[in-house]
Amino acid sequence: MPRRAAGSHNDCVATTTAVPTSRLHGQYNRPSMVSVGTIVWLSSELMFFAALFAAYFTIRNVTGGLWEQETQLLNVPFSTANTTILVLSSVTCQLGVFAAERGRVGRSGGVLKWSAWGMREWFVLTYLMGAVFVAGQGLEYAELVRENVTISSSSYGSVFYLTTGFHGLHVVGGLIAFLLVIGRTFIARRFTHEQAVSAIVVSYYWHFVDVVWIALFATIYLIQ
Repeated sequence: MPRRAAGSHNDCVATTTAVPTSRLHGQYNRPSMVSVGTIVWLSSELMFFAALFAAYFTIRNVTGGLWEQETQLLNVPFSTANTTILVLSSVTCQLGVFAAERGRVGRSGGVLKWSAWGMREWFVLTYLMGAVFVAGQGLEYAELVRENVTISSSSYGSVFYLTTGFHGLHVVGGLIAFLLVIGRTFIARRFTHEQAVSAIVVSYYWHFVDVVWIALFATIYLIQ
């Protein structure tokens, strides 16, 4: 039977339970089917984004000087800062996974003592950083629309909004997943192996979203 750890005063809703590291990805030395299924699904998503990249480069090659004209309207410094926030959110997400692997669902110290944070706090911070990224992308869209760069204005606008828009939808999906994982820690009476696996597979998805955006950022903003 798993040993129930004593909850702190700051973590009275959900107590922590030690989760054996050797069983986090599956039981009896077998990989978790949820983890395997997530990896297979992400592989199909990779093919989807590969098709978007192919469309982007194909349209760019046949439109001549349109790309040079339209890319001058991109706010590269702003997008660089927004990208940095999303990349750093992968770090906070992974720190949350490490906390989940130790069976620490909530913080064991003060809010400002980040070394004592649990999975919940790291995932909340990751959620906030992801939300800032989505808001930043919305601001960039608004700026481009004012410059008459819309999805119907040109082939550049169409492919720009399709590639970045589909990625933005994936980010929103990740934010919803974080809310579900965090909410589950408040509802459940103890932190279980299944909750730890859920945190891990959400991190797989989030890291995937970040890597795809790095490739998109390099393609759209740096290779002009």
